[in-house]
Amino acid sequence: MKGVPVPEKVYFERPIIEHIRASGFQAVDMHFHTNHSDAYTTVRSALSSAKRKGVGLAITDHNTPSGALEAHRLQTGVLLIPGMEVSAEDGPHILLFFYDLAEMVDFYHREIERRKGKSPYMATTLSTEDILECSARYNCVRAAAHPYGYFMFNRGVAKCVEKEYLGPETLSRFEALEVINGGMTRNLNRKASDLAVKLGLGLVGGTDGHTLRGLGSVLTCGESADVEGFLSDIVHRRSFVLGREKNLIDKTLTAVLLTTRYFPTAVPSIVVHYRQNLARVQHFVRRKAASPSKTRTRTK
Repeated sequence: MKGVPVPEKVYFERPIIEHIRASGFQAVDMHFHTNHSDAYTTVRSALSSAKRKGVGLAITDHNTPSGALEAHRLQTGVLLIPGMEVSAEDGPHILLFFYDLAEMVDFYHREIERRKGKSPYMATTLSTEDILECSARYNCVRAAAHPYGYFMFNRGVAKCVEKEYLGPETLSRFEALEVINGGMTRNLNRKASDLAVKLGLGLVGGTDGHTLRGLGSVLTCGESADVEGFLSDIVHRRSFVLGREKNLIDKTLTAVLLTTRYFPTAVPSIVVHYRQNLARVQHFVRRKAASPSKTRTRTK
């Protein structure tokens, strides 16, 4: 890291933990998965790696707080940010970070548990709007995960807004955007970073890790060493993010592991993909039907 970081800054460079801590900042990987959802990594091994590297961790398993709960029960001394990644029925993934662990559990039991499908790590039956509405009743920080990804899927809020699947006002309901996601490309992360600055939203970064190899390679940094202060740093735009995306080998390894993890629920997972992409195709057809073609215009 070159010099003292500037707030609201995004650094695409390898984190050097010693420099970060010497500058008075705490560093947390804010997006990590365990075997409580779609990874094979155990909570204990993730915490051991985080402690060895000197970073904090937000275990953000899909549609469940159980990984984060196990991490807190183990009490390893690692700074833990209570979180989960909720998958919307219409595609986007939303990172929710809670100031209080008990409140996150209450949110899960009231809003998420009964709305999970047969593929529990895939989409819930809640739309993006539903998730934003019900989470607004809780003291939490809502961050749009990988805003422009993944691949051809509409898993990012900003991508859905850009394609007009969601209204532009949707983004204003978030407190933060994930500006470096370890699984995304550099161009899409830069695009997310520019959007966060343009909208005046907080900055969050994480590896979106499913293996120990990349843990801590993308970090969110703030001055506070406790959960409340750290999340406040993000909301009030005092945090900064630095890190690098996974290389092609690591991305391929993650893709293979994810495929095997979803194999037991392959059929309902395919149904989710079909339902989400069907809605996208229908939207495209409606737009085409509503706008006169260039051919008709020339004929007239």
